[in-house]
Amino acid sequence: MSFTNAQYESVKRIYDERRMLNQEESDRRRDYVYANVAGYKELSDRLVTLSMEHAKAMLGGSDVSDDEYKKEFDDIISKKKALLKEASLPADYLDPIYTCKDCLDTGYIDGKRCHCLKQMAVSMLYSNSNIDKYLNSVDFSQVSDKYYKGNELTAFKDTYENALNFVNNFSNDFKNLVIYGTVGSGKSLISACIAKELIEKEYFVLYFSASSLMDLFSRYSFDHTKREDLYSDYADIFESDLLIIDDLGTEQVNSFTITTLFTCLNERFLNKKSTIISTNLSPKAIAETYTDRIYSRLVGSYTFCKLYGPDIRLKSKYGQIDV
Repeated sequence: MSFTNAQYESVKRIYDERRMLNQEESDRRRDYVYANVAGYKELSDRLVTLSMEHAKAMLGGSDVSDDEYKKEFDDIISKKKALLKEASLPADYLDPIYTCKDCLDTGYIDGKRCHCLKQMAVSMLYSNSNIDKYLNSVDFSQVSDKYYKGNELTAFKDTYENALNFVNNFSNDFKNLVIYGTVGSGKSLISACIAKELIEKEYFVLYFSASSLMDLFSRYSFDHTKREDLYSDYADIFESDLLIIDDLGTEQVNSFTITTLFTCLNERFLNKKSTIISTNLSPKAIAETYTDRIYSRLVGSYTFCKLYGPDIRLKSKYGQIDV
């Protein structure tokens, strides 16, 4: 996963702030020791002078004794530790402070992401997904076929298999899904499970209900006083690795929303950014509700997955997610 510009700037600010706060704490500790531990500052100053004298002598070609330098250097270090101990302070009290000692608060180790940066990325992706409060309580292990029978069961297994394949092959197989069917049949749960799996793999997943998505597009297009504030959210719709549009058909359908929806789907398709749509509308109803251009785009570049049967929200509890 690569950060968007906004995410990169946010991460950079977090690491800059960590280093600044840790340096402030280091300075505070140093000032405290200098003011309250007699003789410590003099030893520190002598250590600096000694190092400079040794370096100057070596650069000047003078015969210098490394053994004598090392002996005095080690003697000063020992005295400094003793003074800290006498003051009831830990031996490492004045060592550099790092939130992550592995990457020294840079986020990278040998050019690769440190575990702290990976965790930060996942946390950021959760908070930016718009469904982070639901994802702690859902995963594929909660998806059960016990509520389906006959053709309903066959449809469920096909959808479940498509969902797993979508996740497992996400990095090298560009796909889009339309999950459609009856109310409460598990469409949103499947979408949420996909979202969680991909976020854990550090992909940028973004969720919108169809109505909230169109509301954002409307405010960005017509409320010019808020346009600058909304730009980041607007750009994320096109830049996210996966966009989930839930409950397509519940938004107010008019010429603006139809045109905007086509632009969104088409731009993401052209940029190879995956999209999942869940809807209670059948393919026929989608064709009747939206333009031929939208229906043609869906038929040509999306896999249709059907879920139907009993309202499993009335028969089970999947946590708080609206299945």
